[in-house]
Amino acid sequence: MIKKILLFGSLAVLSVGCKTSQPVAEAAPEKPKKKSDLKNYDEVITSDAKSDEGLFTTHFVDDKLYFEIPVSLFEKDMLLVSRIAGVPSGFGGGYVNAGSKVNEQVVRWVKRNGNVDMKVISFENQSEEESPIYKSVQANNFFPILFSAKIEAMNADSTSVVIDASGLFENEVDAINGISSRLRKRYKVKKLDKSRSYIESAHSYPKNIEVKHVMTYEAEEPPERDQAGTISMLLNQSMILLPENKMQPRLADYRVGWFTIDKYDYNSEELKADDYEIIRRWKLVPKDIEAYKRGELVEPVDPIVYYLDPATPEKWRPYFKQGIEDWNVAFEEAGFKNAIIAKDPPSKEEDPEFSPEDVRYSVVRYVASTTRNAVGPSVTDPRTGEIIESDIIWYHNHLRSYRNRFMIEAGAQNPKARTLNTPEEEIGEMMRMVIAHEVGHALGLPHNMKASSAYPTDSLRSAEFTKKYGLTPSIMDYARVNYVAQPGDEDVRYIRMMGPYDLYAINWGYRYLPEANSAQDEKETLDEWILAKAGDPIYEFGNGYSGADPQSQRESLGDDQVKASAYGIANLKKVVPNLVAWTSKEGEGYEDLDEVYRELSYMWRGYISHVVTNVGGVYETRKTSDQSGAIYEPVPAKIQEEAVEFLNKEAFTTPQWMLDQDLLSRIESTKAVDRIQSLQTRALENLLEKDRLVRMIAAEETEGIKAYSVIEMMNDLRKGIFSELYNSAKTNSYKRNLQRSYVDLAASYVKELDERENDEILKSDIMALMRGELIKLKSDISRRKNRTNHDLTRYHWDDLIARIDDAILNEA
Repeated sequence: MIKKILLFGSLAVLSVGCKTSQPVAEAAPEKPKKKSDLKNYDEVITSDAKSDEGLFTTHFVDDKLYFEIPVSLFEKDMLLVSRIAGVPSGFGGGYVNAGSKVNEQVVRWVKRNGNVDMKVISFENQSEEESPIYKSVQANNFFPILFSAKIEAMNADSTSVVIDASGLFENEVDAINGISSRLRKRYKVKKLDKSRSYIESAHSYPKNIEVKHVMTYEAEEPPERDQAGTISMLLNQSMILLPENKMQPRLADYRVGWFTIDKYDYNSEELKADDYEIIRRWKLVPKDIEAYKRGELVEPVDPIVYYLDPATPEKWRPYFKQGIEDWNVAFEEAGFKNAIIAKDPPSKEEDPEFSPEDVRYSVVRYVASTTRNAVGPSVTDPRTGEIIESDIIWYHNHLRSYRNRFMIEAGAQNPKARTLNTPEEEIGEMMRMVIAHEVGHALGLPHNMKASSAYPTDSLRSAEFTKKYGLTPSIMDYARVNYVAQPGDEDVRYIRMMGPYDLYAINWGYRYLPEANSAQDEKETLDEWILAKAGDPIYEFGNGYSGADPQSQRESLGDDQVKASAYGIANLKKVVPNLVAWTSKEGEGYEDLDEVYRELSYMWRGYISHVVTNVGGVYETRKTSDQSGAIYEPVPAKIQEEAVEFLNKEAFTTPQWMLDQDLLSRIESTKAVDRIQSLQTRALENLLEKDRLVRMIAAEETEGIKAYSVIEMMNDLRKGIFSELYNSAKTNSYKRNLQRSYVDLAASYVKELDERENDEILKSDIMALMRGELIKLKSDISRRKNRTNHDLTRYHWDDLIARIDDAILNEA
């Protein structure tokens, strides 16, 4: 193979990165270090040292941490992964938790005269060493030095050097820092307090080093007031030796969902630096390649093994193990058997070296935390995309999320959901599928939010269909509970499960191609597999990030979002009157009732949002240039019109069913009006967002499309929101709030434009549209305002006229 040069580029994860101008943690001396200047090994690593042998030998001497680095490991590629291991309460608004990764970068230890430098390496850019462009790319992508330390001593046979590594972990080094620039600003962080920052532990394993260190920052506004003006956090730095025997990369294709790594090839024949992506995956090679070629199921040389955390409660372990090994069905599609294995944690006698921190062990960690989440991170070799290790994290309080959701979305249909003590079989099945979902991430699969739209909505009411196919074709979709099923739909499945897309994606990413000698050699075969499934919605991928495709939304079910949301709201209406009975416990208050009712309102908001996305929506079908047909198609006008009709009925009419006084009188005194106003205003803001209006206006100008015009939408919306005006009826407080929100929102486009958007909106039709709507509404109110005998309603109409005049006559 042609040797590649490794070139600098950003590998930062999240918001933390390594800057080329960043000062090193300790200045290096300019003069070469003579061997006679070195201390004796015993002078540095004294008899009091606490040592741990492994990849490096780590030594604690008093309060200093020394690395004894074998000379053989100089210039070797290592992955430095920075994670948060402990955070103060409320840090990041509760969205930054223990286990969160803050950076991931490749480093090399390099000997320079009497010093050792840690350099940051990137594999994003590359060029063939023999190419004329090689020197230019090398010169323009210089590797930065993250840390430098002088050599203190050498071991007896000069096969390793000793450096003081304390400065890397006790000083503030941006590239391994746990506080992002955004949070530094939010908490008004001033500086690191070195007197309260220290190294807590260091452990060495055969393939990795793990260092935990406490960093304490002075902050004017820490997340909790009782933190004495400081933020202390525990960071974990993992340094992992990358494989010498590199896995052959596999080129990514945006038509199949995978986590990817960006690459740039400066030797491309294209008239530019050729950008491409490779997928992230475990290295699976069949033990018997000839049998594999014959189509037999073959075990991999190195299967993927997950151990359960010793802290995992015994009763949940079978469900966790099932969730892990569920993926074997998908790997069998790729020709492997027993490709993924779940194991109980070994005892000291069975494996005295077992540690969740050891990179040789992938672990499903059970974390005692109030966080309601689970995550499936992994550690990847950026040179090839090979996943080296992963730790699935299950936070204990995630059980709370699922018991609540099961009650809210299935309580109307399923008697087993009508308690907060969800039966073990049901909650266990939910946990199993959550673990399977997170393992999917750790195998390389991102969310596929488009999967759910492949199934007809009414099919989710069928026992036969749901038991065979689940709720969506992919467990990587967000479709947790079957809210489409209605009372009387017997024996349907309520919990998601693995589907046909998952098998397809795993086969595409993991099937071993023994005849291919390079990633490019595989491309024709991979393309053929995609084209064989083209046009079948079961095998389509969409990540849901655009916000414009109604078929690619989180938590949505079925191909008809209006119908699915109607089913979901019908169930909520049956649940609300029963919540007091279902959540009450003798001798206790109504905290659970308050929590479940609040979450029910969030789900109502989600159902409404699913429908809103149809308005001005665009279907996306991922294709390449060799495939016929359009990638983007506007949602048909009839569907958009039906969506607005639904919104007028369910979102912009006062939801009296949510105002159950028997329930509300137990949890609050006056918040109901504000809650409904917030929910309705949010739906209205979503419907009238700038990008949606721009798409609708553009669709009207597209030849061959019968569009649902933005004027039609505004007319339909106005008639719904202001139905009392047109029916000469009095308004209630809920509706008056919504009508004020409508006027204020339209007025904001006219007079309160954000500076960053001024130019774009001023040059679009949105300003003219909203000014015209306000003038039309003012005319209608002026002619009709006195047709009611309700004084407060008349005052309200006058107030709206004043607001409209203020917007139109006093534009900024």
